[in-house]
Amino acid sequence: MGSVKDLKTLKMAQENEMGVGRFIFSDRYSIFDWGEMPDHITNKGAALCLMGAYCFERAEEMGIRTHYRGLVSKDEKIVRIDDLEDPTNIMEVNLVRIIYPKFESGYYDYSVFESELTNFLIPLEVIYRNGLPEGSSVFKRLDRGDISYKSLGLDHHPNPGERFEQPIFDVSTKLEERDRYITWKDAQTMAKLKDPELNEIKNVLSDVNNLITETAKKANLTNEDGKIELGYGPNRELMLVDVIGTLDECRFVSKEIARQFYKKTDWYNDVENAKEIAKVQRIRDWKKLCSSKPQNLDPELKGIISQMYMSTANAFLGKNIFDSPKLEEVVNSYRKWLESKY
Repeated sequence: MGSVKDLKTLKMAQENEMGVGRFIFSDRYSIFDWGEMPDHITNKGAALCLMGAYCFERAEEMGIRTHYRGLVSKDEKIVRIDDLEDPTNIMEVNLVRIIYPKFESGYYDYSVFESELTNFLIPLEVIYRNGLPEGSSVFKRLDRGDISYKSLGLDHHPNPGERFEQPIFDVSTKLEERDRYITWKDAQTMAKLKDPELNEIKNVLSDVNNLITETAKKANLTNEDGKIELGYGPNRELMLVDVIGTLDECRFVSKEIARQFYKKTDWYNDVENAKEIAKVQRIRDWKKLCSSKPQNLDPELKGIISQMYMSTANAFLGKNIFDSPKLEEVVNSYRKWLESKY
């Protein structure tokens, strides 16, 4: 069970053989690494499942290898998205092994990863940024001095809302208690990636970015940023894993709305303080240092976010599989809500 989706294993992954599993996308959501938040968003799971399936199928048409097997229909058949008659929140996938780094003396030890390792999850999240919208974590990292604009490949300090001619590629850890941004050099060392392998990862990231950008345009959305996860198969062949192109993996609208709501609460400040203390003291579980818990979403906002998930899925698929207004109408509802609250 994850914070936003569950995994049902039908066949365990082995060193030289992929397993089979099913993602059950839930209506839970998570922000700021907290895990499950107090509210459930109606039909969020099914919307994410269908968006992810659509993008996986388009990626495969481009020649990108994925772990996607198909969607599970109501009668338990494995189908492609064009053959689906009703929404589903279940996706069948191939499984690779998850090998965790050891946590010892306040540090993560990645020596378990070897250059010849096969059939495993690469312990990284790779990120593209076509722009830096307000609220992007990059601004906080710049303010702290963790990175410089030059290290991002920019010739100036970026401004909120700025778009780039060429995307910025970023990378973070995946299997630690808290995601941690690292350099590409550190990422290559940790995951024991050879130069051609690292280049292939960046090429796939670029192709997925282009795919999602074009898909988002059909829904009148802007693909600001997003992430992908990758694994190696039994012959160390690179493949996309987890899910791509959803509102949780990419910054379009809905999840960012929840982030902005919580950034105005005391709980968000407590989270940031707890993370900073844990970083300094090298404590693995930062949440035990947090002095408060998140409150519930405003009920009206919760309904708007639900509609955003459903309406975006409709726009991606090009058909009204969910009973929800057009995305433009939902966005207008959100603007009116903002005016009434702030």
